Amino acid sequence: MKNLIQFLFVLVLIIMSLILKAQNNQYPALVTFTQQQDQENMMQQLGIKTLRPGPSGNESAPNHANYDESLANPCPKLPDLLTTKSGEKVSTPEMWWKKRRPEIVEDIEREIYGRLPENIPQVNWKVEITDYEFIGWTPVVAKKITGYVDNSAYPLIDVKIEMMLVVPLNVKGPVPVLMMFGRPSFPSPAQPSEENMNTINKVFKDLLVKENPELKGVFEKYPAYQPLKRDNPFMFGQPRSGDPSPTEQLLAAGWAYVTIDPNSIQADNGAGLTRGIIGLVNKGQPRKPDDWGALRAWAWGAARALDYLETDKLVDSKKVGIEGVSRYGKAALVTLALEPRFAVGLIGSSGKGGATLHRRVFGEAVESLSGGEYYWMAGNYMKYGAEESSFGRKTGCDLGVDSHQLIALCAPRLTFISYGIPEQGDAKWLDQKGSYMAAIAAGPAFKLLVVSDLGVSNDYMKEEMPPVNSGLLDGELAWRQHDGGHTDAPNFKYFIPWASKFLKYKKAPTR
Repeated sequence: MKNLIQFLFVLVLIIMSLILKAQNNQYPALVTFTQQQDQENMMQQLGIKTLRPGPSGNESAPNHANYDESLANPCPKLPDLLTTKSGEKVSTPEMWWKKRRPEIVEDIEREIYGRLPENIPQVNWKVEITDYEFIGWTPVVAKKITGYVDNSAYPLIDVKIEMMLVVPLNVKGPVPVLMMFGRPSFPSPAQPSEENMNTINKVFKDLLVKENPELKGVFEKYPAYQPLKRDNPFMFGQPRSGDPSPTEQLLAAGWAYVTIDPNSIQADNGAGLTRGIIGLVNKGQPRKPDDWGALRAWAWGAARALDYLETDKLVDSKKVGIEGVSRYGKAALVTLALEPRFAVGLIGSSGKGGATLHRRVFGEAVESLSGGEYYWMAGNYMKYGAEESSFGRKTGCDLGVDSHQLIALCAPRLTFISYGIPEQGDAKWLDQKGSYMAAIAAGPAFKLLVVSDLGVSNDYMKEEMPPVNSGLLDGELAWRQHDGGHTDAPNFKYFIPWASKFLKYKKAPTR
């Protein structure tokens, strides 16, 4: 009998092993590449033999980036914003929406950021933790929310989108929301009551004494001592200088905010392209040339977070903005341009791949993105950094689309482009002027859709940037360069009232 049971047990294990093996054989093997291997794979697909190296940010290096304005515009004529591919002049909003805008979206997705695949799985959102907190003097509810992406078609990859929603409770809702790319965390976790803290300390002391009996005498000598102390949310210490944090400013103005983790959507490296949402859709296989890159994937994830916000009665899902700085500034602009439900964007220090013109040769170059940061973009973008290939040599001047058209895709929605100054760390590498030129050139699309642009001429080659700290904030397209560094924080005190005015939102305290 014992031998029979052992035999049956072994048999069950063998059968289970065969079942698991059969299940695994249903799915393509998960490809694991280094970043270099992934890049070489894409180069082979495109027929590229060599890529030009990107310039160095070190101005004393032999291959330093160009910072000479006389050399910055090798092909100053931009692709025409309001002329269709068939040569028709776009003169009405209807022509923009039905003809020209779809053409620009097609070019931008195919050549720069990649297309959304048709078979992206659903995301199921779950509120994991709800915490009632105080941030300064503002009562808030903070929700830790996870988006579980359906991986039933390829169970070898899990994708869980992490975000935090923080809503003020001292205003009448629903309230507008600013979604920010970053790392979610509870801003000010609620503390146990004094009574509960006493219970925790008693148990903690008992455990310490059990671990080290000598501590019993110490605690008897200092009976009032409590090892664990309750933080007081109203004790602020020394008065702070400067502005409150951006999130405090948002809450004080009656806005909610969301922090969403882009790396929970798609890793910020080339080795991760067979993982994350891109890898899940591709079933663990390498990308094709027009597949989406990380920037487009992050934008898709933000749109899925907006899906959740449309179900939350505390917020106004028609008044949701998107914000980011640097690479996340690029992602915020891509989100606003290609995800039309977002109402407003704060685009911070986005540089090449964001608001700056691709064909400009100043600081960060096309070769920077086609080389080290190729994974942000579609594989096709690498063609414009090719030195030797089956199709010859190409540069940014060969792109049939540029960032002024990306900004134009945001129209007529609110678009605030923000930069700092090189002296404080917002490096010349970002080409602030190239972004200003793109914003100027995008203006005709805003005016066509009966909203205001920057309020200057649309001659991007002649218009000079306004002085630092004197922004252009009278229209739905806005520009402001602050005197700080690589951040958009100094512009929040201008962005919030600007956005609130155009969104027709006025904070209404609860009674």
